[in-house]
Amino acid sequence: MATTPTPTAAKSPSPPPRSILRDPSFLRLWTGTTASGLATWALPFVLGLAVLHRDLGAAGLGLVLAARTAGFLAAVAVGGVLADRHARRAVVLWSALAAGAAAPLLAAGLGRSLVLMTAAAALAGAGQGACRPAFQALVAETVEPERRQQANAAMTLAVRASTLAGPALTALLAAFLDVRTLLLGIGLLWLVAAFVPARGAAAPGAAAGPAPRAGFRAEFLEGIREARRHPWFLAGLAALVCVVSLGYSATSVALPLISRDRYGTEWVLAAAMTAYTVGALAGALLMARRRPRSQGWAAFAGLAAYGFAPLSLVLPVHPAVVVAAYAVSGTGIELFNVPWFTATQREVAPDKLARVSSLDFLVSYGLAPVGLALIAPAVTAFGVAPVLAVCAAACFLVPAAAAFVPTARHFARTAPAARD
Repeated sequence: MATTPTPTAAKSPSPPPRSILRDPSFLRLWTGTTASGLATWALPFVLGLAVLHRDLGAAGLGLVLAARTAGFLAAVAVGGVLADRHARRAVVLWSALAAGAAAPLLAAGLGRSLVLMTAAAALAGAGQGACRPAFQALVAETVEPERRQQANAAMTLAVRASTLAGPALTALLAAFLDVRTLLLGIGLLWLVAAFVPARGAAAPGAAAGPAPRAGFRAEFLEGIREARRHPWFLAGLAALVCVVSLGYSATSVALPLISRDRYGTEWVLAAAMTAYTVGALAGALLMARRRPRSQGWAAFAGLAAYGFAPLSLVLPVHPAVVVAAYAVSGTGIELFNVPWFTATQREVAPDKLARVSSLDFLVSYGLAPVGLALIAPAVTAFGVAPVLAVCAAACFLVPAAAAFVPTARHFARTAPAARD
């Protein structure tokens, strides 16, 4: 005799995931990161306005910006060690205060002392560099693991929106305020970055108590050893360095020249750079909702997409093709960045996370000027088209090779099924 199945209660649909920006702690961290991004991107633009107003010469501008870069590179490694030694929130506080203190010094030296401005720019760069790994580690402390990809997407949205809105907002304010006032405004943004983020958990390295510690060099080398435990991280870093030092450097040099000489207008330059940022925003929005099964392979494919930018400049194509290539490149960069940051926060030992993050920033940012220095002589020696073709090929091939490194498929030492 057949039995009648017992009716079961229908499952109610699960509610849609709440936006990460509705989490008060993360919202405060996101606000602080956005303020630091606006301050970072506004400073070169404001200093450029100082050149237009003849308060600063072109050579002086180059010196000041170089000092800021040097300060960044010198401090990012130290900041990573400090953020693993102490509370990450405290490192953000003091780093942002240092960058904020540089703003009135820059204003005081403007038109009066290039030495003071150079020293202040180095201080600003040091504050910016020291807070970067601490901000990165604070995401892991503030957000639970299953929501970190959404959080990292929101963070990169803040960065990209800053690159788009920072110069535009500064130009708007410049119609009403002088350069010194704008510099002081940058200092106020750093104060927001210093005081708004919520306190995170205690640094994992601080739990050991007052036991004697190794020196800075030994602790930074410990971070390098941790990075070497993750082949996917080393492969991703190598691919990222290739794209930044060759692809990004080549397009930075070639795009203004080609926009002027081939197309006879600066419109192509402006449209391509805007399309790149808009594409990056789209990529971040996509990664806030999508989690590829083989996230490492998908991320490397996104990184390789930057090769379309130099490739579009090789041949005399329609300007729309150049703009579209830059939009695809921008999208691809964030298809790499978001899972890259998320995997680092997941896979790296928590007490070494800031040091590994600082290694990421140090290598990728540090080698970018080397690429810029080499591209211009290469263009002079071999011509624009051959250099762009080689750089495009490198952007395609190196991430593809990195994808074959063990553990690269999932950006993890074990496959997702093994972890589950």
